Amino acid sequence: MNNRATVLFIPHGGGPLPLLGEPSHAGMNRFLQDWPATIAKPDGIIVISAHWEEPVVSITAAPALLFDYYGFPAETYEYQYPAPGNPALATRVQDLLRQAGIEANLDARRGFDHGLFVPLMLMYPEADIPCIQISLAASLDAGEHVRIGQALAGLKSDNLLILGSGFSFHNMQALMSKRDDSIDPRNQEFETWLMQTCSDPGLPEAEREKRLIEWEQAPHARYCHPREEHLLPLQVCYGIAQGPASTVFQEPVARFIASAYQWS
Repeated sequence: MNNRATVLFIPHGGGPLPLLGEPSHAGMNRFLQDWPATIAKPDGIIVISAHWEEPVVSITAAPALLFDYYGFPAETYEYQYPAPGNPALATRVQDLLRQAGIEANLDARRGFDHGLFVPLMLMYPEADIPCIQISLAASLDAGEHVRIGQALAGLKSDNLLILGSGFSFHNMQALMSKRDDSIDPRNQEFETWLMQTCSDPGLPEAEREKRLIEWEQAPHARYCHPREEHLLPLQVCYGIAQGPASTVFQEPVARFIASAYQWS
């Protein structure tokens, strides 16, 4: 274990389904529950969530919850995750982005969305670690998100968990319609490409970055991500780490293969 930042990209599943014991999320839930034991307890958590987009990158440390999903049981709108915010860390993130020429705003009103509280209720249920959340840029430009990560690379020397919360497969029509456990070959090909891109230590770093920026050239990219917001937290994570990751999870989630990547 070490006290430097750990950067982790995870799938967070479908809405609150992980917290409802949905069987198709069982493997992911086990991974999220077991993973924290592999690192020292962080002093703070920064989450880049697929569920927040702003024209100007925004940072919040407001610990109220934002239930940004619809049509689920009443109990899922009563969850609590009373982790404290960290305004000083939010300001530091803003300063790092601005120093890199990236406009950034502090948002004191927006609460933590389910890209933060669903996985963290499984990972750190005590809710005793200060959290902040960073939005995606509304451009959804992969290169811009790599640059956002690069601007935050100075955080690597701190005892933080930097969590990219998304989903490496996010075709909602396919997710809603699949009724069996067969492997979708298009999903498998994209995941194979993504694992090689993120985790092959022999891949030159310039090539790794190019592939992540030009991710639409990957096999079946737009089938797996008709809209890229659930992939882009990965580009931010890579921009921070700028090196090969370990593939720490690759299993079906909601009947499609999804993966998680860790940089330490």
